[in-house]
Amino acid sequence: MSEKKLRQLIVPIFIPNQGCPHRCVFCEQERITSTSVKSLNTRRITSILDTAIASTKFDPKLKPEVAFYGGTFTGLPPETVKRYLSAIQPYLMKGLFHSIRLSTRPDAIDMDRLQILKDHGVRTVELGAQSMDDSILALSKRGHTADDTVRAVQILKEMGFRVGIQLMPGLPGDTKESFRATIRSVIGLQPDMVRLYPVLVIRGTVLEQWYKEGRYLPLKTREAVDFCIESCINLESEGIPVIRIGLMSSPSLLEKGQILDGPWHPAFGFLVRSGVYHIKIDSDLPAPGEFTQIKIKAPKKEISLLRGYKNEGLELIEAKTKAKILRIKPDETISSGRIKVEEV
Repeated sequence: MSEKKLRQLIVPIFIPNQGCPHRCVFCEQERITSTSVKSLNTRRITSILDTAIASTKFDPKLKPEVAFYGGTFTGLPPETVKRYLSAIQPYLMKGLFHSIRLSTRPDAIDMDRLQILKDHGVRTVELGAQSMDDSILALSKRGHTADDTVRAVQILKEMGFRVGIQLMPGLPGDTKESFRATIRSVIGLQPDMVRLYPVLVIRGTVLEQWYKEGRYLPLKTREAVDFCIESCINLESEGIPVIRIGLMSSPSLLEKGQILDGPWHPAFGFLVRSGVYHIKIDSDLPAPGEFTQIKIKAPKKEISLLRGYKNEGLELIEAKTKAKILRIKPDETISSGRIKVEEV
């Protein structure tokens, strides 16, 4: 029997807007992270790590990783970068943490800055590419181009880093076709992972003003789910895992009136994963009207995907097959991504 794969433990340290040369039209990182914009210090870093280690959920077997999120980490002064990373070194040397990851802008990458990261145990660098269309990047006031992303990925790979790319479907000027083109470009870069963050209209952003003026219309939830389903299928069929779908919630972000519009859903990632699963099992379904009552067998770990959010998946199957589902049974002899349907 194969050993159960353990999910890696990540301890986040947020640096909202720090190191950023300007603010993008969609950005309000204080609300997204529930962290105020203020200088981080080594005492705060060690406090975060010590608290994580003291937790009953902390397990060295999960290869714990420290992650700097938000802001532009490599845009910080080199002395600050070294100070932050040096605070983590004792934990790495003791084996309490396995590695460090961080996120940054594609145009804040060069050999000197990357050497500092490499010398201090950083293994993964995620790039906030957001789009591979220069006109969309310009509208969003990103301040970098698609070529900057291509160059950054090349340098990171040459220096042996694992590379992540973060994308945002639904930016101003984005369409289904332009986002498909972005996905094709990203597949060509062959990153180690991708995150998908559909755009939300958050209070306090330039996008809020554009939304109120009628200059920007966000994706509907169903549109965004469909964008992400298609993107996941295309990326993962090329061996590129999608490790996050949808913005992570925070107490500040969930306060009433903070998200003004856009595809926010508390189970957005699950909606997408269930959608991907149902496309995979479509060929296992009987033809409409072939049966009137059925039972379905599936691997136990995939039954939640089969059911879908609030049993929407089962309703979809019943609509397709014109048959009533009477039973669902776990069956570990069935391959992942497959089901067995039997008449009752």
